[in-house]
Formats: sequence, structure tokens, C-alpha cells
Amino acid sequence: MALHAELHRHLGGSVVPRVLWRYFQRQNQELANRFPEYEQFEEFYTQPRKTLDEYLELHTLVENVQTLETLPYFIYRLIRGAYTFENLAYLELRYTPYLRTPNNLPQSQRIDLMSEIVTVVGKATQQNEYPIITSQILCMHTRLPNEVNQAIVDLAVKNPEYVCAIDVAGGDNNYKENIDEFIKLYRYAREQGVKTTGHLYETSNGCHPELLPYLMRIGHGVQIPLKYPNLLKEIANRGQCLEVCPTTYFKTGTMDNISQLKTVFDKCFDAGVDIAICTDNAGLHNVRLPFEYENLLTFDVINFEQLQACQKAAFRHAFAWPYGQRPEEILTGLLQPEPLVAGVISAN
Repeated sequence: MALHAELHRHLGGSVVPRVLWRYFQRQNQELANRFPEYEQFEEFYTQPRKTLDEYLELHTLVENVQTLETLPYFIYRLIRGAYTFENLAYLELRYTPYLRTPNNLPQSQRIDLMSEIVTVVGKATQQNEYPIITSQILCMHTRLPNEVNQAIVDLAVKNPEYVCAIDVAGGDNNYKENIDEFIKLYRYAREQGVKTTGHLYETSNGCHPELLPYLMRIGHGVQIPLKYPNLLKEIANRGQCLEVCPTTYFKTGTMDNISQLKTVFDKCFDAGVDIAICTDNAGLHNVRLPFEYENLLTFDVINFEQLQACQKAAFRHAFAWPYGQRPEEILTGLLQPEPLVAGVISAN
């Protein structure tokens, strides 16, 4: 059995449509009335959007119901599905903890509650029943004030047992006004020993070379081989890996033909730049990681040798993978991962 590492998956976008719809029917009368039939909800939830900003608005639907009390419910089902249907050995979940706190509270109280969110997520992902090695990536956000983003980085520094890295979310086309602040926060994170990734070069308006030196991995980065291939050499020299999420680009209107991804993979392989194939929002897309692999093979974007190289790259660049530089042992089934901390969170 091939085992996979998933490096770019959002907690909000990980809830599959059926699980989210059932939660609405049982716990949220307003949303249950809005989507009385599952087929209606699935069509709304998974349909392509015209722009990245329109697509990102869907995250608010899930963020509003992922609270301190409900996160174990959603995470149990997320881990169960990832283990059973995707053969994941390793998973990094990214999210903005501030957006899981009650929005009717003052900012200072919401900042204080973020540490509880991180702890709850950390404990909920550590399950004997479905033993996937997991860690969290905390996302700063373009919509949040600098003091909140600073608190998110500080939270990552203080919780290495649960948090492996930081990121910035909210659409790479929205960074420009606060680019200097994000650079300072990334620099501070690196000085404190926190690993870094960031949504960058996903869209043609989200190309910010100033941020590249502070990132250990690049979230998406597809515009680099497409429009700025001159950057590939320095990216290879830094050992940075692109987190490429194929289905996302057709859901956000960033690409309209899968053949465009062949250029991305070919130029990166030629330049010696690693790619980890990811889902981004497996639930929102209703597409799991093995299908992302299969789809790329079916349309001749990559071959099997390149697929294996991407699988190995995902383990090699995993921020919290505990077995060093040995992804080939996982891929041949010779090494079975064990949970980092024992504990089972039951479904409600």
C-alpha cells in the first residue's frame, strides 16, 4: 500500500460536502433551511468560481461553524477519511486560529482564545484509531490587523509540539499593502526557529519576490515556471519546494486547461525544483489526494517516475516528519508510522 504525505490542506476546506451538510441538518437550522437537499448543497459548495477571492469566501461558511466545541467533531471525520480513503501517513493542516474564535468578542479575548484552539486541534488529530502523523500550520491573514498576525506567529513559537510552521492566507493578490509587515513577521519566525511557507505566485497578481527569501516552501508557486522561470534557479539553490494543488486552479479560474500544469512540472523538473502534489481543499473540491495523482497521470501531465519523485519530495519537505530523509521506506511500505502522542477523540 502506497502511503502519502499531504503538505497543503486547509482545515476549513477539508470538510467533505456530505459531512458538512449533515452537520447543518443536525446542528444549524439556518443553514439546514438554506440547503434542505444534499444535492443542492453539493452543487453550490463544489462548483468552480470565477476568481480566487470569490472562491475564498466559501471558507467563511466553514470557519463560522468550526468552533472550540465542534472542531473535534470535524477533525475526527477528516482524519478518518484521510486514513481510510487516501492512505495518508502524514498530514499538515493549516488554518487561521483567530477565525475559529467567537467574532462577538473583543480582539484581545479572541487572541487569548487562540491557544485553546491550537490545543484542541492538536489533541483531536492524535488518534490511535487512525494513526496519521499530523502537525499544524498557523496562517496569518490579509484581513487581520498586524497585532493579530503577530500573535499568531508568537503562538507558533510557543507551541512546537503542535505547530510546525506559519503561512499567510487570504489571497496572494491582497498582500501588497502589508508586504513589509509580512516580511517582518516571516523574518521574526525564522529567527525563532519556526518553519515557513506562504501562498505566493498562485495568481498573476500575487507575485511578490520580496517574500521568497523568507519561505522554506512555496504554497502553489505555479506562476513562477509559467511567467518567471528565471527565478527557478535561485529557488532550486534555496531548496524550496512548490506545493502544487492541481484542482484548485480550475476551481478559482486561475487556469482553464490542465495542460498548463505540464509546463509547470516540466520546467521545475528541468531546473531541479521539487514539487509536492497537494489537495489544498479536498472537501471543498470533493477530490482526494490519490485522484490528484491519477488525474495528472491520465492527462499526461506527469509520468509514473515523476509521480514517485513528487511523492518522495512531499516526505522530504515535510516540516514535522520524524523519520529524516527516508521517504522511500514509506513508499515501499517498509516503515509503518506511529502516532506521536496517544489519545483517541471520539465522534459526537
